Amino acid sequence: MIMLINRSGTMVLPFLSVYLTRSLGYSLEQTGIILSSYGLGSLAGGYLGGRLTDRFGHFIVQFLSLVFSALLFASLSFVSGYFQLMVGFFIVSMVAESLRPANAASISFYSKPENIARSFSLNRMAINLGFSVGPLAGGLLASISYKMLFFADGITCFLAGIVFYIYFKNRKGFKAVKQKPENKVPKIKSAYRDKRFLFFIFLTSVFATLFFQLFMTLPIYYREVYDLNEKLIGGLLAVNGITVFSLEMIMVYILSKKYRMHSLIVIGMILMGISFTMLNLGHSFSLLVFSMLILSISEIFAMPFMATFVVDRSNERNRGSYMGLYTISFSIALIIAPYLGSRVIAHLGFDILWWGTGIISLLAAIGFYFVTNPDKGKKKPEKSSLS
Repeated sequence: MIMLINRSGTMVLPFLSVYLTRSLGYSLEQTGIILSSYGLGSLAGGYLGGRLTDRFGHFIVQFLSLVFSALLFASLSFVSGYFQLMVGFFIVSMVAESLRPANAASISFYSKPENIARSFSLNRMAINLGFSVGPLAGGLLASISYKMLFFADGITCFLAGIVFYIYFKNRKGFKAVKQKPENKVPKIKSAYRDKRFLFFIFLTSVFATLFFQLFMTLPIYYREVYDLNEKLIGGLLAVNGITVFSLEMIMVYILSKKYRMHSLIVIGMILMGISFTMLNLGHSFSLLVFSMLILSISEIFAMPFMATFVVDRSNERNRGSYMGLYTISFSIALIIAPYLGSRVIAHLGFDILWWGTGIISLLAAIGFYFVTNPDKGKKKPEKSSLS
């Protein structure tokens, strides 16, 4: 419920690139730099959120993140200067993204061990239901005034904070159950010394850099190449949220019973590459919808099982740091994705961007196969908690 309320207000980020180029008149490269400052703030928030969660607990970090995000989003509606926007988006992202590692840690805290994967999927289900509402409402508000997007985002953050405080103030979680040694991965005290996990984090950043073109360059592509208005752009982005909301829980349940975790992540990576490269194969609105559907399916295959890999590799005492690093991988992508995407578009065009995305997706899929496959680099194969 908390994430549903919070993500229903996700209206600023999907339209931010269009807002900066069309409404404020910034160039593609300036827009990429401003968006990258949002990513820098996300990076700082991921690290800070992980450390604060380990020290003060996930409850207080989530509550303060939601309340202060509300105030910051509303204040950004009055900012239009280039450097002020960079600083403003850095700060609001740092505060807002500190929620992620704390939220991930709380999911494992409130879930039974055997339900962790499905708990992450349920959480993502709420996020995607909210994301299906946010862009649709955002498209309507943006057609009236972009300032309304910032206030709407702030209001939903504040409401989520209040509901969160009331519902979780005195709620108890499940105690960890000791697993048999043969079913546990080697427990390393620091996530920063887990070499295999660090390579996984690198690949996750690659995945997220490509996936975040959904927010960073696709809206510009829809606007510049197809001349779509904000309502249609919001509708296309909402296809992602609706598809994942409708299918993820049942697909995760079925897939986790039949297939191994590393295979599903690899398939998701390949499907994402296909979804972007197919944009070069024609020019029609139906192609845009089909591409978005494939991208959404790729998300279902990859993201829940990537999060589960992180949980499987950590324990109660270091999970905040592991989740913090996982969050940081997406934050790094938020820095790279807009800057790289805008530079490629400005100098080489959209076609090269989409072909390059497909090639990198294939290479990353190979990397994920080796780093998440329990048979690689170990004497005996291990079963994941999904099996």
